[in-house]
Amino acid sequence: MPESRIRRKKPYTPEQKAAPGPSLGSSAWWAPVMVAFFVIGLVWIVTYYISQAAYPIGAIGWWNIVVGFVFIGVGFGMSTRWK
Repeated sequence: MPESRIRRKKPYTPEQKAAPGPSLGSSAWWAPVMVAFFVIGLVWIVTYYISQAAYPIGAIGWWNIVVGFVFIGVGFGMSTRWK
């Protein structure tokens, strides 16, 4: 396709896209917190099974499994945003 004789805009180059602002990567604390959520969720569920529903919170019964999966879910959600 022939180029236009009058060009009003410069052609796009990746260098032009970089704007001043926050860095493009994740913060240094992101990965450790993400892994911590995974581990806390796993430990929560394992503790529930090993203690035969007495711990971590015996009064809520099988909802302990839901709490453990919520921790794991938060860790998974963080992993999708990790750069």
